[in-house]
Amino acid sequence: MPLQARIGVRSYRFRDLKELLAKASPMRSGDALAGLAAINAEERMAARLCLAELPLRTLLDHPLIPYESDEVTRLIADGHDATAFAPLSALTVGGFRDWLLAGSGETVSAAAPGITPEMAAAVSKLMRNQDLIAVACKLGVTTRFRNSIGLPGRISVRLQPNHPTDDLRGIAASVLDGLLYGVGDACIGINPASDELGRLGPLWRMLDELIRRYEIPTQSCVLAHVTRQIEAIEAGLPLDLVFQSIGGTEALNASFGISLSLLREAHEAAQSLRRGTVGENCMYFETGQGAALSANAHHGVDQQTCETRAYAVARAFDPLLVNTVVGFIGPEYLYDGKQIIRAGLEDHFCGKLLGLPMGVDVCYTNHAEADQDDMDSLLTLLAAAGCSFVMGVPGADDVMLNYQSTSHHDALYLRETLGHRRAPEFEDWLLKMGLLDAQGRLVSNPLVSRSLLQALPELSS
Repeated sequence: MPLQARIGVRSYRFRDLKELLAKASPMRSGDALAGLAAINAEERMAARLCLAELPLRTLLDHPLIPYESDEVTRLIADGHDATAFAPLSALTVGGFRDWLLAGSGETVSAAAPGITPEMAAAVSKLMRNQDLIAVACKLGVTTRFRNSIGLPGRISVRLQPNHPTDDLRGIAASVLDGLLYGVGDACIGINPASDELGRLGPLWRMLDELIRRYEIPTQSCVLAHVTRQIEAIEAGLPLDLVFQSIGGTEALNASFGISLSLLREAHEAAQSLRRGTVGENCMYFETGQGAALSANAHHGVDQQTCETRAYAVARAFDPLLVNTVVGFIGPEYLYDGKQIIRAGLEDHFCGKLLGLPMGVDVCYTNHAEADQDDMDSLLTLLAAAGCSFVMGVPGADDVMLNYQSTSHHDALYLRETLGHRRAPEFEDWLLKMGLLDAQGRLVSNPLVSRSLLQALPELSS
């Protein structure tokens, strides 16, 4: 399988698909750290020219990581839908790009079961940012538990009330603050500081009591390890969503202490609770470019392709939410605002192309060459691209995880500037509570605020 391209008088050869995909990737620090990146812009363009002429089927017939040694590869191959792939089977990667840009959202979505992660990653490397946005915004992916996420013209927010010591009063105060700003329809999700079941139980109980008492059409999640969540279900604790960080290789998932069989066990346990009211999508997954390299589990595959393979894992479990925490791992993998913006758009596009309800934690670490202006740009671009949800962190500064994300005010900016609304069931609840007016604008309601504040000591006792 000759992989070569000529630019002017110079010919470039690529030894295999892994090298071709890596060198076709936009520049990012993680691939350079791994020794996978193109040496210059000319080699990168040569790789893209070669990739554009590659038959799409080649990516199906020649797995990047051997079938025999990786269960994620087996999941991708065994779950491939040949019928859905048939309209694409004669295309090159470049032809696939043209097909995506010209096709309707319905046509592209129908092909999703036939599109492998490697195909999605490959075509994204040939696309400008505007291409990624133009295709993603056509693709509707709607999921349901206690509300409907991903409907056209709507964007949801995960209320993220983390606390460095899991203090119940501090968490409850952040939750109530978020609700008064009209966020929390994606979920109310806590990253716990502890992994002890005895410390986690009160978090689940407090969120469950809040949701039940005020009849809030949303779902809770405590982002502990999946084994703790299975234990919590067995102990009778009130879990809504089951969470886990996942990756695109078996070795990376092993470093997380998980396997596909463990995820199946968790999925079945969560479904057995039947806590959803409008649907049963009960899983929440998080991913991030660079995770495989940081665990030395990338098998020589570039970080964006590894990331997209993680979406095959998510797709197998019909999740409510999938979230790429795009700038969280640090500048070793995404160096600056330009790289973070590009990665966020790639991840969102690839996830939507594979049929996932993609959200993005628009974020950066304090030692990255990025700032809140970069995050404003990415947030706005993602909203234009039809992103399902983003984060709502008080002041955009997570005091437990020590990184910068998006705030409740950022969500208001999107709604007021672009007209994006909340999940319909959550919007109706805010109207009923007198926290929205008839035009969907946030309003102050002292009676509701006082009621929620009075509940704070009891909820956190």
